[in-house]
Amino acid sequence: MNFQAIKVIYKFEMLRTWRTMLQSIASPVLSTSLYFIVFGSAIGSRIQEVDGVSYGAFIVPGLIMFTLLTQSISNASFGIFFPKFTGTIYEYLSAPISSLEILLGFVGAAATKSFLIGLIILATASLFVDIRIAHPVWMMSFLILTCISFSLLGFIIGLWANDFEKLQIVPLLIITPLVFLGGTFYSISMLPETWQMLTLLNPVVYLVSGFRWSFFEIADVNVYLSLFIILSFLAGCSAVVWWMFKTGYRLKSEFMLMKTKRQTVELGLKMLIQLKKQECIKDAKPHLNLMERQRTKVWLKKAYALFDDTLAGIIPNRL
Repeated sequence: MNFQAIKVIYKFEMLRTWRTMLQSIASPVLSTSLYFIVFGSAIGSRIQEVDGVSYGAFIVPGLIMFTLLTQSISNASFGIFFPKFTGTIYEYLSAPISSLEILLGFVGAAATKSFLIGLIILATASLFVDIRIAHPVWMMSFLILTCISFSLLGFIIGLWANDFEKLQIVPLLIITPLVFLGGTFYSISMLPETWQMLTLLNPVVYLVSGFRWSFFEIADVNVYLSLFIILSFLAGCSAVVWWMFKTGYRLKSEFMLMKTKRQTVELGLKMLIQLKKQECIKDAKPHLNLMERQRTKVWLKKAYALFDDTLAGIIPNRL
């Protein structure tokens, strides 16, 4: 196990978070706080308690879980998609590090960021309502497992997506509706019996229910079933990531395409350099020979700089 490689990838991703502090941390915390204020004030004035817990405190676990799911997916998917988009992911693939080490670096950083955001939101919510945590160990377990599981899902999305539009499809059109319909702001026992049965098909229900149980010892489903669901989801995502690296899904084909484009540009640059040399030799006069040679050197530097950009993946993305 190359721990140094894992450390470098992890540190690079974490440094990106600190450089974009407002976008990475402040923005989700502010958004969740607004959710809390709006729902807590608007609905909390009509619903005083849910299963003996004040409504303001009741929605805190759901809001934390909502943020964890969206941020874990967003952080991990963008973290692996951007190197793939610019072409620098092939430096990781050609380096003497395994797929597992790449996965640990990216997913570890994404999970850490989501975990920190969850703790910050919990601390912020405690300023508005009185929160008690009945089972801290269970709470931390659900928190960590959720961060890791959905960071793996985000990693899968990042490898699957080939443009920014696809990168946003799953979080916006699938995850967000599932979270809102998964008991984030209500208990499913408040729904008609038919809707309760349908809601149990939503996997997010089990995550929110188990996490809420660790706070108030109230749950819509058995806590062990919730734990089984999150562990199964974790195993499923791990299996998919392993398959993607093993088969080279969305990696080998794009790598070969990029390699072909790079070889084409390299050949073209070599031909241009050769033609320029021949023109300089043919047209050069004795008293201008030094000037022509200097001009050729400048041109060659520009050509090689262009070739370096090609290797960095800039030109292939524009071809």
